[in-house]
Amino acid sequence: MIVIIKDKLQFFYHSGSGNTFLVVQKMVEVFKKNGVEVNLYKIEDTNPEKIDSKIPTGIAFPVAFQATHPFIWDFIKNMPDANGTTIFMVDTMMAYSGAIVGPTKRILDKKGYKCIGAKEIIMPNDFLPKNVNKDKNKKKVEKGILEAKKYAIDILEGKTKWKRIPLLSDFFNFLVSNKFVMNNINLSMGKRINVDLNKCVNCGLCANLCPVNNIKMNNRTPIFGNDCELCTRCLNFCPSNAIKISNKSFKQYKAVNPDKLMKGE
Repeated sequence: MIVIIKDKLQFFYHSGSGNTFLVVQKMVEVFKKNGVEVNLYKIEDTNPEKIDSKIPTGIAFPVAFQATHPFIWDFIKNMPDANGTTIFMVDTMMAYSGAIVGPTKRILDKKGYKCIGAKEIIMPNDFLPKNVNKDKNKKKVEKGILEAKKYAIDILEGKTKWKRIPLLSDFFNFLVSNKFVMNNINLSMGKRINVDLNKCVNCGLCANLCPVNNIKMNNRTPIFGNDCELCTRCLNFCPSNAIKISNKSFKQYKAVNPDKLMKGE
């Protein structure tokens, strides 16, 4: 095996329902089996400006609105400049993106990183699903994890690529990732999130899971602010399915136990 990443790797990730977390777990397992020490960090808990830009790096996150959440874009854009440091990315999605791979490469190229690989992996829908077919979802997860394993091996063997279609992907990215547009979409939908107090068990899990600290507990009741980025963690992991959008309940989808998501293990 021709090992492209040797000895050490830092891997930054965010996962909404746990789909991305499962992919990252499998990739970390492959890297460690091949002698690579992996330090795993949550994007929401990391100051990107303090990242060591000399260490080979991986980034992983879910697709949202064919792009990703604003706080993840902020993380990528605020990563420090590098001098040829190896970097790869992986995202999880319901069907397709269009505004992730190329624009992310453009940002990281300008910062001086060596972009060696990008992979998009289809996983079950976790954004307000109307139906949750457990058998179909199980097969998607199993296939996705196999793809993650192969991707990690391909990275080590130098078989990955990171392409971009400059005009098309950048224009699409502008349409769906414009911060003004996204903030207004998030604000509009975020304001529709409410809690059924008859169902709420006052556990505080939603506040603990929120990656942008938009949920505060007031007398053991969750209060939502105006910074929601629609990651859907609160809706999917609420133990009593008490959180709604526009007073409408949705089927819940979660790929992992919430404790694993919080602990990162």
